[in-house]
Amino acid sequence: MESTSVRPGYELWRPNREKAETKTMKAIVSFVLLVSAGLLVVITIGGWTRLEGSSVAIMTLLWAGLYVLFALLVARWNRGVLPVASALAIVLAIVAGVAAPGWFARSKSGFSPPPLPDDLLGLLTIIVVAVQLLLIAVAMVGFNQNWHVEEERPVGGVPLAGEDEDAALPPEEEEALPEEDDETLPRLEDESLPPRDDQHR
Repeated sequence: MESTSVRPGYELWRPNREKAETKTMKAIVSFVLLVSAGLLVVITIGGWTRLEGSSVAIMTLLWAGLYVLFALLVARWNRGVLPVASALAIVLAIVAGVAAPGWFARSKSGFSPPPLPDDLLGLLTIIVVAVQLLLIAVAMVGFNQNWHVEEERPVGGVPLAGEDEDAALPPEEEEALPEEDDETLPRLEDESLPPRDDQHR
């Protein structure tokens, strides 16, 4: 539940961001995004002679730039980009899966070699598919961790005066309390019974 206003003496905090598994997942998502961007840049530069003059190279570089931007936003606990990153990863996985066989087909003689071998570019494209599947999984896990949930807590984490009245007393104060004696408890008469007649006639 998100809070829009804070009571005096309280502060907002996001408890899910303090968990170790949440911090780990945030780092994993950012890392996978950067790896995806790096692979796209390497494939684009390595196969530039194959892609030069087409819009594919420019689109691939823009895609890599988006992944870098998403990685920076995720590092700042931006949860909203995770579904977008998953959607882009699905599209990229499909495109890379279709393009991978083409790199291996160009490795035959008669084609001018690109800066990187065609077989290596094909292998990197297959790795892109695997990385995108991983990105989809970790992004959805991170999204379900609810990084955005806000709660109120006393400033400094110390309960305010009067808020912990039901808290348990210290042992020394509990010993100082008087103990109740069963003999001092009032005895109630059972009025439901009829009065006894001690005189027998």
